Amino acid sequence: MTKRILVVDDRNDLLHLMRRVLEDEQYQVSILQDGRGACERVKSSLPDLLILDLKLGDMSGQDILKQLKSDPVTADIPVIVYTAAVIEAEEVRRLIANDPQHYSAVHLLSKPFDLDALLDKVEELLDKSARGH
Repeated sequence: MTKRILVVDDRNDLLHLMRRVLEDEQYQVSILQDGRGACERVKSSLPDLLILDLKLGDMSGQDILKQLKSDPVTADIPVIVYTAAVIEAEEVRRLIANDPQHYSAVHLLSKPFDLDALLDKVEELLDKSARGH
């Protein structure tokens, strides 16, 4: 069965690049260009993986991450978060370190990142999720 991935980023160019790269790997990809509807979209569509930019124009990706991980319906969905912002990256690292069980399926990528590294992490998280870990 095709794995479903939701990508949330406020930059249209990155959304379309991610969509193209992930679709080339045979994933079913949905995109969302703002953070406001992200939690509702994740809850209604239940993707197999969420790829989330931390710096969204209208809402903090970190707030979205916290909401999703605190909701039993979405808590187990693996998430790749990415950012070029050092402070936000450190805050996410602290979240993961302080509550590793709650944030075990969260991985942080720093921008700029290599697309092969992204694809490796996507595959790894989806594989873990399929095995129920």
